[in-house]
Amino acid sequence: MIEWLERQLPKIVLAPSFFAVLVFVYGFIVWTGWVSLTRSRLLPKYDIVGTIQYDRLFVSPRWDTAMFNLAVFGALFIIISMLLGLLLAILLDQRIRTEGVIRTIYLYPMALSMIVTGTAWKWILNPGLGIEAMVKGWGFENFSFRWLVDPDMAIYTVVIAGVWQASGFVMALFLAGLRSVDEEIIKAAQIDGIPTWRIYSAIIIPSMAPIFLSAFIVLAHLAIKAFDLVIALTGGGPGYSTDLPATYMYAMAFSRGDIGQAAASAMVMMLVVFAIVVPYLYSELRAKND
Repeated sequence: MIEWLERQLPKIVLAPSFFAVLVFVYGFIVWTGWVSLTRSRLLPKYDIVGTIQYDRLFVSPRWDTAMFNLAVFGALFIIISMLLGLLLAILLDQRIRTEGVIRTIYLYPMALSMIVTGTAWKWILNPGLGIEAMVKGWGFENFSFRWLVDPDMAIYTVVIAGVWQASGFVMALFLAGLRSVDEEIIKAAQIDGIPTWRIYSAIIIPSMAPIFLSAFIVLAHLAIKAFDLVIALTGGGPGYSTDLPATYMYAMAFSRGDIGQAAASAMVMMLVVFAIVVPYLYSELRAKND
């Protein structure tokens, strides 16, 4: 009996966590998918009527704006974060004297929540408190920086705050990759007289393809589920000009009392995540099997 308990102990210990994940993750995914096929409004209904919620979703101007904003925010957020992170990692890889200072400055935002980041940038970009007020205080009365209250430019303030938050994380990933490259290869290239920029562009960076892919997956996931940053920085406004799918889902569920629309938008978001993650997992499994 004791031996049997010892063999079963790992399963007994993991059983509560497994059950919780089964119910509160996969169970609620199934429930959300079910509700998205009903006429649910303020309260859920369980009589399936088809894709009526998705039909409403795809003709909603607000959803179109949210998806367009996601495309703009996601593309700029991923590209700028990866470029800035790579440049910082290359700079630190040169082992400059101020490496510790730069690393601290750019890694510090990783310790902050998105709510704190959004609130801080809301103060910085506020025309009456931040950059505009400071520059006008220097005597430049005609200076204007009102992106935060401009419906056409507000989404770019979300990009600025997001990049500031994530570039340090990307830098850490790339720096680890740079430091893992075989130094003998670099020394051999230097002996052959190959310029430093050419060593990075032709030898080091191409060898970091898996790290680039990992960084892309993480950043894409952060972009798709971005919610707290937008809520803290712009609240989805002006109007709903900075709405993202996550904020749209929250508004439908808790402000508009439209659970069916919230469920449909959640399922679309999940499909977008799957479209990014599944090919990545497939390539990783295929590489291991090969």
